[in-house]
Amino acid sequence: MKKLLFLLVAFSISAGVMAQDKENRKKAKKEEKRKRIDALIKQEEEGVIAYKKQTVYGLKLLNDGYGVFFEMGRAKSIRKTMLYQFEIAERKHNKEDKTTNPYSLSFPFIYGKLNFFYPVKLGAQMQYLLGNKSNKNGVSISANLGGGLALGLLRPYEIEVDKNGTRTYVKYDSPDSLLFINAYDPASGAAGPGLGTGWKDLKITPGIYIKPAVRFDYGKLNELVSAIEVGVNAEFYSKKIPQMLYLKQKQFFFSAYFAIMFGKRK
Repeated sequence: MKKLLFLLVAFSISAGVMAQDKENRKKAKKEEKRKRIDALIKQEEEGVIAYKKQTVYGLKLLNDGYGVFFEMGRAKSIRKTMLYQFEIAERKHNKEDKTTNPYSLSFPFIYGKLNFFYPVKLGAQMQYLLGNKSNKNGVSISANLGGGLALGLLRPYEIEVDKNGTRTYVKYDSPDSLLFINAYDPASGAAGPGLGTGWKDLKITPGIYIKPAVRFDYGKLNELVSAIEVGVNAEFYSKKIPQMLYLKQKQFFFSAYFAIMFGKRK
């Protein structure tokens, strides 16, 4: 009995020591991290580049679509960072209107839509730091300006219709274009395209873009990027982009956007 009691006491003491040791390690780690952040803040105040690289992922909402992007940053000085960016989006025409065939249980379609329009951009921006964080709960403000190459991917909008008793997909620039134009007729049994349609006839229209923006980084820790960005896009393509039937086609696109982004610095 005494031996069992001794073992229980020894186990309790050992568990207590281990728990205390674990707690001490956690406190030491937090203190080390705090000192490292304080040192980096002091370096920034003295003009030393505290971070050399940053990696950011983001989502953006445009007034005519939406997109995702990836960004790599390389610090040039305490105030300047070069940003290398890749982005893909989908632009929608403001006249798009979904229609459902009342005589058919099918996916809705957009009458007159000629192509899905996916701008893909590869470019660079110079980021200028306007105001640093005064403390860990502050907000840093930067202005970004740059541009690059824009590739307009055009995926034909194919509508599913009845053709001689068989369901088939048709597009505007095909021998069955009349079926595409008459999609409003209930007898056509028209339905929207599937996710896998149109890719084999994908076309590319090259162009260029510029993008000025203002970024607000509100992350509590300087090692993490937590920011929002507002800006505008101006894109010009080598030829007009056919989006909707009977409507004017454009080469120049201008839009405003709002983006939210997350990432890390090191």
